[in-house]
Amino acid sequence: MRFGMLLGRLGGLRVIAVLVLAAPVATIANGMSPDEVQAGNLLLRMEQGYATATLLDTDVNIAVNGLVARVSVMQEFKNDGPEWVEGIYVFPLPDRAAVDHMRLYIGDRFIEGEIREKEKARKEYEQAKQAGKKTSLVEQQRANLFTTSVANIAPGETIVVEIEYLEDIRYDDGTFSLRFPMTLTPRYIPGQALPDRKGNGWSPDTTLVDDASVITPPMVSASRGHKVSVRASVNAGMPLEIIASRYHPVNVSEAGGRYLVNLTGSRSPMDHDFELVWRPVPAKAPRAMVFTETIGGQPHYLLMVVPPESAAETDGHMPREMIFIVDTSGSMHGVSIEQAKQALRRALDTLRPGDRFNVVEFNSHTNPLFPASVAATPSNLANAQNFVKQLNANGGTEMYPALQFSLRTPAQDGHLRQIIFITDGAVGNEEGLFQLIEQQLDGARLFTVGIGSAPNGWFMRKAAEAGRGTFTIISALHEVGEKMERLFRKLEHPQVTNIDIQWPSGTIIDGYPAMVPDLYLGEPVTVKARAATAFRPGDTVRIMGDSVGGTWFSDISLDDEQQSPGIAALWARARIANLLDKQRRGANADEIRTAVVQTALTHHVVSKYTSLVAVDKTPARPAGDPLSSEQVPNLMAYGQSSTAIFGFPATATDAPALRLTGLLLIAAALLFLMLVPAGGRRRRGLAA
Repeated sequence: MRFGMLLGRLGGLRVIAVLVLAAPVATIANGMSPDEVQAGNLLLRMEQGYATATLLDTDVNIAVNGLVARVSVMQEFKNDGPEWVEGIYVFPLPDRAAVDHMRLYIGDRFIEGEIREKEKARKEYEQAKQAGKKTSLVEQQRANLFTTSVANIAPGETIVVEIEYLEDIRYDDGTFSLRFPMTLTPRYIPGQALPDRKGNGWSPDTTLVDDASVITPPMVSASRGHKVSVRASVNAGMPLEIIASRYHPVNVSEAGGRYLVNLTGSRSPMDHDFELVWRPVPAKAPRAMVFTETIGGQPHYLLMVVPPESAAETDGHMPREMIFIVDTSGSMHGVSIEQAKQALRRALDTLRPGDRFNVVEFNSHTNPLFPASVAATPSNLANAQNFVKQLNANGGTEMYPALQFSLRTPAQDGHLRQIIFITDGAVGNEEGLFQLIEQQLDGARLFTVGIGSAPNGWFMRKAAEAGRGTFTIISALHEVGEKMERLFRKLEHPQVTNIDIQWPSGTIIDGYPAMVPDLYLGEPVTVKARAATAFRPGDTVRIMGDSVGGTWFSDISLDDEQQSPGIAALWARARIANLLDKQRRGANADEIRTAVVQTALTHHVVSKYTSLVAVDKTPARPAGDPLSSEQVPNLMAYGQSSTAIFGFPATATDAPALRLTGLLLIAAALLFLMLVPAGGRRRRGLAA
C-alpha cells in the first residue's frame, strides 16, 4: 500500500524511471542513434510491416544426375518506387553448395559474372555503382549464407540475377535427399557492440561476431513478393520406389527414366525449406557409386560406398550416458519448441536401466536439470518429463555456456557418452562453437538435431562433424517420431570406425574428408578426391574399417566411373572447407587465405575470400539522379514469431548490467523518499 501511494504522488519520478530503463535498450538495439542506423527503424516498423521499393521473387530449377545436382536460382528484383535503388539481399543456400556462376539479366541481354578476390570484386562493384552502371555482386558471408547486391535499378524496372551452384546429394538410410533453403532464422549475436559496422543489418557488429550487421537482414511476416517456383528434374540412374516433397505439395511425372517435379500451384511463399527425397527400388539399392570429371588433365572423383547393415548388428548393449541439450531461446518459439519437446520426450523414453542422463536447457542462461548425470530410474525420468513439459521459448541463444557445461562435466566410467543437441542453430558465432566442441569433446560423441522450418544447416552439419556424430533436421511435428527413431537406431549401432581409404599405389591423391568420421547405421562413406594423373585400367580403391563383425572392406573398380560435370567444383568446395577448418585450429591465416583464393579462382567458385561480380559497360543512371540503398527483407520462417525473437536483446551486451543499475537507482530514490520527511525535502530543495 505504501509503495502504491508513493508512486501515486511521484509521477515525475515514474517518468524518470522509464527513461533510465529504456535508454540502454535503445542503445543496444541500434549500436548507434536511431537516425544513423537502419536497424532502429527496422525494429520499430516490424509491427506495421517493413516496406521497401524493391520487391523480390525467386525461380528455382534443379537438375539431378546421379549424386550431383546443378541448381539455378533466379532472383527477380523489381523497383516499385519512384527513385533509382540498390537492392541488397541476404539469403541462405545449402552449406555444401559450390556457387560457380552468376548472370545479370537486363531486358533481353545478360552479363556473365567473373570471379575475383573479394576486395577486388567489391571495389569493382562500388566503382560501377557510383558511375551509374548496372552491376551485381554475389558474396559469401557463411558457408550457407550469401549476399546479392544489385545497383542502379530504375523506377519501375525489373532486373534478374541468376546464381548457379553445384551440390552433392545426401544419402541416408536408403534414401537420397536434397534440401533448398528458402529463408533464414534470425541469428542471435553474442558479444559486446563495436563502434563501427560493416552492413545495414539490425544488429551491430560485436566482439564475437564482427560481421553481425551483414548477416542480420530485416524480417517481415508478410510480403507482396517473396514467392518462389520450384522445378526439379531427377535422373537417379536407377528406378525409384518413391519420390516426394516433405513440406510442399508437388506434381510428379516420369519420362524415359527421368522424374519431373513441380510445386502444385504456380508459386509458394518463401517461408520454409523445400526438401525433395527419393528412394530406389529395394533390389537396386546402391552399394557403391563412382563419378569423375577431368579438369586440366587431372581427374576428380566423387565416391560413395554403403557398408552392409548386417555389420552393425549386435546383441550386447553398452550402458550410455546421454546428455540432452535443448535450445529454448526466442527463435524456438511456436512450432519449433513443440518439436523440440516432443523429440526430448521420445529421447527420454529410449533410456534403459543402467543408462545415465541429464537435460540441459539454455536460452540467455544455462539451466541443467541435475548438477551431473543421474541414473535412468523411473523417478528421475518422471522428473525429466515434467521438466520438459514446462519448457518455454524466450530469451537469447547463449550456446557456449550450455555446450561448455555439458562437455566439461566428468564422464561416467563404463558408459558411452552421447550428447544430443536440439536447436535451430540460429547463432552468428558458429566458428567459436566448433572450436569449443573440437577442443573439449574428449571421448564423447555429439549429435545435432536441427529444429524448425529454416534451421541453420551449416551449424548442424559442422557441429556434428566436429563432435564425430551425425545430424538430423526436423521441420514438421509429424516427422519427429520417424526421424528421432532413426537417430536412436544410429546411436545404438556405430557401424564402421577407423576408416582408411587405400588408393592405387604410385598416384598422388588429394582427398576429402582427410579423416572419414565414424559411420552409423545406414550412412555411406563419401569422398571427394583429385588425382595427379589418370589411373591405370583395372585399378581399384579400397575402403576399409573396423565394424562390430570385424574388419570390413569394399573394393571399387575405377573402370566403372561415370562422367559427371561439376565433380571438380565440388572437390574445390571440400578442399576450401578443409583449409578453413585448419585455419580455425591455428594454421597460418595468410597461407590459408592464399590457398583458398588459388583454389577458388582455379575452379571459379565463390568462397570466404572470392566473389562473383558482373558490370554493364554502359551507364544507365543519369549523373544527377540520386541512388538509394535498400536492405531487401527475408520472409519470417513458418511457425516463428517476430515478437518472440525481436522482443529480446539481439546481443549479449552489458544491457542486463545497465538495467540492473537503473533498477538500483530507482530503488535508492524510493528508499530516500520513504526515509526523508516531505518537509525536509522541501526545505533542502529551496536551499539548493
